[in-house]
Amino acid sequence: MKKLAILGGNGMLGSDLRIAAVASGWTVQIYDLPDFQITNSRQLEKAIESCDCVVNCAAYTAVDKAETEPELCEAVNALAVGELGRIAATAGKYVIHISTDFVFGDLADSPQSETDLTNPLSVYGRTKLHGEQLLAASGCHHAIIRIEWTYGRHGNNFISKILALAAERESLKVISDQTGAPTATSDVARAILCFLDNKPDGLYHFAADGFASRYEVAEFIVRQSQLETSVLPCLSDAFPTPAVRPKNSKFNCKKIDRILSFKRPRWQDTLADFINAIKSQTPK
Repeated sequence: MKKLAILGGNGMLGSDLRIAAVASGWTVQIYDLPDFQITNSRQLEKAIESCDCVVNCAAYTAVDKAETEPELCEAVNALAVGELGRIAATAGKYVIHISTDFVFGDLADSPQSETDLTNPLSVYGRTKLHGEQLLAASGCHHAIIRIEWTYGRHGNNFISKILALAAERESLKVISDQTGAPTATSDVARAILCFLDNKPDGLYHFAADGFASRYEVAEFIVRQSQLETSVLPCLSDAFPTPAVRPKNSKFNCKKIDRILSFKRPRWQDTLADFINAIKSQTPK
């Protein structure tokens, strides 16, 4: 029986990955707070000993709070990832590490590939990039998958926030100068399973097909939900935050398309299915 350890397995992506992996015949062990600390080397060793492959979904993701907790963010997102790589290299285990579009910082307006220059604008982005670098330097058999704008049923995200706000307000202001692709964690889980089957090495970008601004996504959510809320565009400056967000989160995903056993879905199709599923389960 194939054994998979998911670090951060109770989060939004980890929860969908557990469901998909079990359905594909994996025996899954979840490691997450409060019982598991990724910064604890002994606990990391035990997790890696327990499995054939490990997927690291664990991260410090409080993007704004990270600006005042850089040491903790660095410990979780970088130093622990380097230690994970060191232990996995010694044990001969395959690691899939999840990273982010926040490693980029608007050096270009076109879709960004794995070879494009990084320029993180926040503590969170810098620590995630450092984690990538430390994992690569560890020499372990690994793949890094950068993802963006994720949403799912098991956590808070942009989609759930817009749905909640649109249900109670007559109008919403939504940022129009940040562009990317809303990507379902269920689809990320499918991609990870392809990696577990083939075990490729290297750095990859994964996102749903197509691009849209946050404003355009919000408009789509309101229309699909058949709500009367009006959606108004605004610039990022209208909502200042401690951490700067990248405006260009568009990914070039040609490299990962050669690994996947499925065609990446259009963001509109997956998001429509997600909203319809929520509507069908909402009491009338």
